[in-house]
Amino acid sequence: MAKAKQDKHRQKRIEQEIVVDANGPEEQAMGWYYYLEEKLRFAFRAKCICLRATSPLRKGQQVEVTELACAEECEQEMFVTVNWEDRKLAVPLAQLEPIQADKTTREAIKDWHYWVERGYEF
Repeated sequence: MAKAKQDKHRQKRIEQEIVVDANGPEEQAMGWYYYLEEKLRFAFRAKCICLRATSPLRKGQQVEVTELACAEECEQEMFVTVNWEDRKLAVPLAQLEPIQADKTTREAIKDWHYWVERGYEF
């Protein structure tokens, strides 16, 4: 992904609401996890916007996102669970763009994409 242009409003929200008191990568991951757990409204439709070697999704493929993956799966990056070929599969949230989701869900996903595109990591 290309580096996102700085968005001062989004940056401030991330710093003051999501990773505000985080001391280290584990606390940043948990800040993001709890933020997304609160903001994402399931289920919603999304499409794959990029290929990942660790994911079977193809660019343009649509999936139903059913829940945030368990906290243990989200220690290095945020994953969501999707229905895929008659089973549930955890895929990187950075790989998905909502196509049928409410405003709060869309904004939270944009926040995560911004974080990733700016080069931040846990």
